[in-house]
Amino acid sequence: MHGRVRAPGDKSVSHRALMFGALALGETNVSGLLEGEDVLATAAALRALGAVVEHVGPGLWRIRGFGVGGGREPTDVLDLGNSGTSARLLSGILASHPFTSFMTGDASLRSRPMQRVIEPLSRMGARFQGREGGRMPLAVIGTDEMVPIEYRLPVASAQVKSAILLAGLNTAGETTVIEPEATRDHTERMLRHFGAEVRVSVAEGGGKRITVVGWPELKARDIVVPGDPSSAAFAVVAAAIRPGSDVTVENVGVNPLRAGLYQTLREMGADIAFENPREVGGEPVADLRIKGGELKGIEVPADRAPTMIDEYPILAVAAACAAGTTRMLGLAELRAKESDRLASVAAGLAANGVRHEMGADTLAVHGTGAAPDGGGLVKTHLDHRIAMSFLVLGLAAREPVAVDDGSPIDTSFPGFAALMNGLGAKIEPA
Repeated sequence: MHGRVRAPGDKSVSHRALMFGALALGETNVSGLLEGEDVLATAAALRALGAVVEHVGPGLWRIRGFGVGGGREPTDVLDLGNSGTSARLLSGILASHPFTSFMTGDASLRSRPMQRVIEPLSRMGARFQGREGGRMPLAVIGTDEMVPIEYRLPVASAQVKSAILLAGLNTAGETTVIEPEATRDHTERMLRHFGAEVRVSVAEGGGKRITVVGWPELKARDIVVPGDPSSAAFAVVAAAIRPGSDVTVENVGVNPLRAGLYQTLREMGADIAFENPREVGGEPVADLRIKGGELKGIEVPADRAPTMIDEYPILAVAAACAAGTTRMLGLAELRAKESDRLASVAAGLAANGVRHEMGADTLAVHGTGAAPDGGGLVKTHLDHRIAMSFLVLGLAAREPVAVDDGSPIDTSFPGFAALMNGLGAKIEPA
């Protein structure tokens, strides 16, 4: 694997750039936006709420917002495709508007639990009607008389935190979220960028208190979206597991609350250099240069999970190519992703002859330091990260690895196969 590539725009930042642009007054210009299906679903939902969201060039978007609390009732169901981020964050916006709206998605999203956002938003005054467990299709019966709350997250989740803070924007007084472990802070950073008052302090007993003051007048601000560290991870691991490789991935967001994978790979012995560090749109960014070599198994502590929760599938691929056992702890959140990612990763490893043990929230992968067997067909369960991770495994395995459905990849990484093939991979339709 050799060459230089540019990471696609960060998906988390792209969703939020569109949403905050819609909640602001004036015209927000966004460059580097990820134009994957998930982000386009957010754009369509915001148009339905009354924002003007225009595509003006590759990665360039213009949003004219309706202001905090100024959205209109959608005339149709909001179809959010595969995007859990869209569903959970929009719940916070919809909950604080005095109308009823309806959300649905594809089969994967309809199976994902929404109760974790329904519970705090219901405490604030909104009402919800959905399938068992709060699953979609979901009716959101909003109100403009929301009550501020102080809410301690039972499980660290940036999406739940963000939903509550978004609802708090259109709520009188101060809304506070207490998180037991630090999660990605793109929402807090961008709220400040648009002019909201956000306070962050150490919580009693550990963790963080994040407070947003309601009814700010958000003002349009331009956004430059950094490269997505979760998407860059596939090229990074592909290079790391192929001795002799030399790959540079440009423009990668290295926010400390998103960079757990790179710390972990370095502990495994990967040669990763952060070159040209800089700040883009309030986010730290660098070019990552990776040289392939030998990896060794390590233990990945549970407290690192929030900083790399989306990267465990590709880390499992790196572990399969390492010498020794890699133990990953604190993985319960993986069971609430696009699929039960923990089970999907374990099944993919089994299909390709990789020894492993899966627990309720743990995964141990036994690498031999040699190429994995490969030759398996991996069921993706409509999960883009499962698909991309096991295609990367195929680059190092003795036999080709196939996935049953590559179409979900476009939800987060359009052009994935072309980018990887440009570095020397061979990913093609079966």
